Amino acid sequence: MGLKEMWLNYGEEVPGYDIRVVNEREARAAAGILGMLGTIVIFIGIGFGHIIVAKVYLSFLFFDFVARVFNPRYSPSLLLGKFIVRNQKPEYVGAPQKRFAWALGWMISFPMVWWFVLHWDITFYKVLICVLCISLMFMESAFAVCVGCVIYKWVMRNAPQYCPGGVCEMKVKEPIQMFNPLQKFIAATTIVALLTGVYLFLAKTESKTFFGEFLHEAVLTKAQFKKEKDEKYQRELDKEFGDDDS
Repeated sequence: MGLKEMWLNYGEEVPGYDIRVVNEREARAAAGILGMLGTIVIFIGIGFGHIIVAKVYLSFLFFDFVARVFNPRYSPSLLLGKFIVRNQKPEYVGAPQKRFAWALGWMISFPMVWWFVLHWDITFYKVLICVLCISLMFMESAFAVCVGCVIYKWVMRNAPQYCPGGVCEMKVKEPIQMFNPLQKFIAATTIVALLTGVYLFLAKTESKTFFGEFLHEAVLTKAQFKKEKDEKYQRELDKEFGDDDS
């Protein structure tokens, strides 16, 4: 098969499906693999200054998405996912919307390669792009939520066929999917508690690594950061003068 045929024959032909499809189980497994590796890279590669780890991962991510957009049969992460779920029954989803979603992933990975592989220039907001990418992978792996597929539906103005989880076809929720008032309260309280806990941990805990200090400063306002610096400076003055008096 030539390059042109590989590009045009995107996805697999499966009896009973009107369009070419891909196996969503493989895609979710691959997203989990990349998301796990990305989390490790952020905390080890960026947090502890092992730059080469981040550069290797981001280069791999970039070329993996290139392969996905060209033809998913040759994506390294999808092949790993295929091996892991080889004994599970396939769940077929439309190839066009997955290709669109993976093209968006490639577009997100492109600036990360520029910032962190070709020109190492780390800032909080650039790291947020990495966090966004990992978050999208987590949502696909854990919840079968393909954000790119949702954007595809909005761009095309038409419901695509065979979406992950059947979200394009499902019109009415089943009773088990509904929330009663107590369940809504518990879910909302859990979300607020998690967000509050993360903020308080980053804002109030003393940072012991570069990455921890990086996140600590990021969640503070300018006034809070200035106040913290002034208090630290005052403590150092008090300690110095206290030593002189003794």
